[in-house]
Amino acid sequence: MQASDVMVANVVSVSPAASVREVARILLSNQISAVPVLDELGRLVGIVSEGDLMRRAELDTEHRRSWWLRLFSGKDKEALAIEYMKSHAQRAEDIMTREVITAAPATPLREIAALLEKNHIKRVPIVDEDSVVVGIVSRANLIQALATVGEDDVQTGTDDSTIRQRVMAQFQSEEWSKYSTLNATVQGGMVELWGFVGSEAEKEAARVAAELVPGVRAIENNVTVRPVAAGF
Repeated sequence: MQASDVMVANVVSVSPAASVREVARILLSNQISAVPVLDELGRLVGIVSEGDLMRRAELDTEHRRSWWLRLFSGKDKEALAIEYMKSHAQRAEDIMTREVITAAPATPLREIAALLEKNHIKRVPIVDEDSVVVGIVSRANLIQALATVGEDDVQTGTDDSTIRQRVMAQFQSEEWSKYSTLNATVQGGMVELWGFVGSEAEKEAARVAAELVPGVRAIENNVTVRPVAAGF
């Protein structure tokens, strides 16, 4: 299996000009731990994770050191300036991590797993040859894929890939699911649905949409209905 077989294509993203408060709301409302930052052409320019929002002046959690600790900390002015930006800047472009680990759609899952493990990250943006983000693979997506593999697994290759493409196309074509985080894995015609939706009706509609795809033998609906957060 490769990245394109398990990636979530409807990537939640923000622009470089998005406010820090907006980024925080998006992470919370979508129950994700990081969000890619894309330019006007959809190209990846950075990523903002929960870690980038931990040390904030608004929360009184920024780094503070007494003058004598600052004197012997060994940190130069550049490092201190970066800390200041992280805790005080108000736009995504000023706090985002610019050096982002990425992969191509054809990257084997074993390489994706190695990237996650080696770099201690939770997700990898999937980009095409023009650096346009076409999906994202998280640790959860790898676990989803693992859950579909049986001990007597028989590789079905193109057939399963075609089924998944058609299921995902169904989600892309409907207004209620076009911008959702719905995902699907397919093994031997058995489809497992994953992701978060806002209602039980959307969860069941996802099942129905998958049932319409030729070649689907059975469906396991693991979609989670997201609880309504107060104030959002």
